[in-house]
Amino acid sequence: MKRISKVWIGIAAIIVVAVGAWLLSGMKKERPIDFEKDNVKHVNIRNSITATGTIEPVTSVTVGTQVSGIVSKLYVDYNSVVKKGQIIAELDKTNLISELNTAKANLSSAQSTLAYETANYKRYKTLYSKGLVSADDYESAELSYLKAKETVASSRETVQKAQTNLGYATITSPIDGIVLSKAVEEGQTVAASFSTPELFTIAQDLTDMRVVADVDEADIGDVKEGERVTFTVDAYPDDTFEGTVTQVRQEATTTNNVVTYEVVISAPNADLKLKPGLTASVTIYTAEKQGVLSVPSKALRFSPTPETVGKYKIADKNGKNKVWTFDGKTLTAHIVQIGMSDGVNTEILSGISEGTEVITGITEIMDEASEEPQQERSPFAPGPRRNDKKK
Repeated sequence: MKRISKVWIGIAAIIVVAVGAWLLSGMKKERPIDFEKDNVKHVNIRNSITATGTIEPVTSVTVGTQVSGIVSKLYVDYNSVVKKGQIIAELDKTNLISELNTAKANLSSAQSTLAYETANYKRYKTLYSKGLVSADDYESAELSYLKAKETVASSRETVQKAQTNLGYATITSPIDGIVLSKAVEEGQTVAASFSTPELFTIAQDLTDMRVVADVDEADIGDVKEGERVTFTVDAYPDDTFEGTVTQVRQEATTTNNVVTYEVVISAPNADLKLKPGLTASVTIYTAEKQGVLSVPSKALRFSPTPETVGKYKIADKNGKNKVWTFDGKTLTAHIVQIGMSDGVNTEILSGISEGTEVITGITEIMDEASEEPQQERSPFAPGPRRNDKKK
């Protein structure tokens, strides 16, 4: 019996404490609030994506050589301005000239042999027509003539090849432009056995540059030719450069499981600030609207409840998108039709007029005695800790 009595006493104590806590909460003074507001107004709305890219010349040519040899003379250096057809380097021509002379000598010998075989063939043809030589002798003479003729043709091609190779020893610029890089020095041997050695890189026009940016696969669907672009480079952190999307390449590149696509952006460079190889931080504006009627996007996210607005009335309406106004006593919902959004502002197509104040949030008015709002204390929580010690 004593144990049962103790249980009932404990239950009664808990009920008393709970009722006391409820009474205390009911007596809690309602905290005053204020509404954050903003006007419906015309603003510029932009959607954009970011990427990084590299500054490149629009047209650049790698100049090489198709023959092997020693570089005997260089006529240009880094940043040299060159014209199309201008000689920029020469290889040693000693061996190439020797090959050409040998080919010419072989051609001359072949032509002499052809002259003899031609005369011999004509003589046997005459004799054969008179029945003075056998058919076998005639056919042998004809065959020798044909072989001599083919040898002359082959020797002539060899001479042409030797002349072409000799011409390759003189390196000329294929375009008007400026030398960006030089890969050889005088006296260096270049070998063209398996691949064409690269000697120079020439950019056609540094006033007309481009940015090749890597755009993530999640963003590439919004990128179209003609969209406006701004970008910055570390070399000029205070300058913002502008361009336009000129090409969206279809080939995907996968690096560390990240798929990107190359987007080519024009980059006018009249003042020659942009240099090949600079890294560009790119912003591509995928959608832009100038001076559209809009509200802050957080106004559309605001949703009052009796718990949050306290004594004020709520005049709600059924609708997907709504904004709220306040007349001092009542919060009234306005159903709106929305358009484009950039995350900060959202376009309003209909439902509310320009200049109307809409609610964007609630601010609790702070207690004058404290910089922060007072918080309700649980009746079960211990009191504040004291720093004084008993002596």
